[in-house]
Amino acid sequence: MKFMVIETFKPGKTNEVYERFKRKGRLLPTGLKYIDSWLSIDRTKCFQLMETEKFDLFDKWISNWNDLTDFEIIPVENSPTKTTPKGDATEEG
Repeated sequence: MKFMVIETFKPGKTNEVYERFKRKGRLLPTGLKYIDSWLSIDRTKCFQLMETEKFDLFDKWISNWNDLTDFEIIPVENSPTKTTPKGDATEEG
């Protein structure tokens, strides 16, 4: 199952988030897969698309970061209007 993870960096902690990431990586437990991410223009939020069959793995991952950021985790699915790079609609749902 896919999840959109919205990380809101705690005030003044953005640089610390990226310093830890450079030192230790994502710190993902086995079974929690990172797919892609986007950063808000003001660098206060990160939107990560992730995948797992075991939701409880998020607890382990969050425990590595919750001193620097707050988390919202939303289950997501592909949109029926998802398009290919050519702009054609796909059959995925």
